[in-house]
Amino acid sequence: MSTSFPLDGMRVRFSGETNVGSTRDHNEDAFYLPTHERLAIVADGMGGHASGEVASRLAVETIVSHFQSTENDQELTWPYKVDRGRRHQINRLVSAIKLANLKIHDEAERNSDCHGMGTTVVSTLFADGALLVGHVGDSRLYRLRDGELEQMTEDHSLLNDYVKMKRLSPGEAASFPHKNVIVRALGMKPTVEVDVIVDQPRLGDLYLLCTDGLSGMVPDPELTELAASETDLDKLCERLVAAANAHGGLDNITVVCARLEPL
Repeated sequence: MSTSFPLDGMRVRFSGETNVGSTRDHNEDAFYLPTHERLAIVADGMGGHASGEVASRLAVETIVSHFQSTENDQELTWPYKVDRGRRHQINRLVSAIKLANLKIHDEAERNSDCHGMGTTVVSTLFADGALLVGHVGDSRLYRLRDGELEQMTEDHSLLNDYVKMKRLSPGEAASFPHKNVIVRALGMKPTVEVDVIVDQPRLGDLYLLCTDGLSGMVPDPELTELAASETDLDKLCERLVAAANAHGGLDNITVVCARLEPL
């Protein structure tokens, strides 16, 4: 499925795909493509059984609902204090993600079937000539520009913490036994810190949002080759999912691609 909208003399085209993978029996991922809101969201639920998919769905629904309810209110950022140093749209994005965190945490506390559930989230918003990114967890945003793929987000994972502390060699990182341990996610605590990135999009840029079912399966050089060689976004999403399954498909796989094209 795909959507698009005009932006600063260009057109941003989106496509998304989700797949259960080769080994799981149900899909705990969720994603959202822009409709009226210029939002794209990818969420990777955790908790097993049905609770992971509850968390990812709550995250997507809450973020979208917050944007819909605050569309015409330039001051509404309840229930979180306004950061006067940030633009209004960044406040909306951060507030939406924090509200999603609170709803997931409260539902996990209230419903015994959902104890321990959580979700990662990576969300993009095109606004004011910039790409705004809100991010919690290890779902990623990549940017392909001039043939080079760059990971824009930083994983909130135990593995990444060890790598930053230089306690692992590249070989040790590749075989690290706790790659799936997340140190920050929605629902873990009543409050959450949201990483924010502001990027200046260029014509031809391709942004790729994905869960670790893709990034953990397909090496970056292969991601780069696929992203650079496929011009049809629907087919690109299909090829990325197929590549993750070809490498084992050990987790649910979700990807959203956004490309800036001429009008």
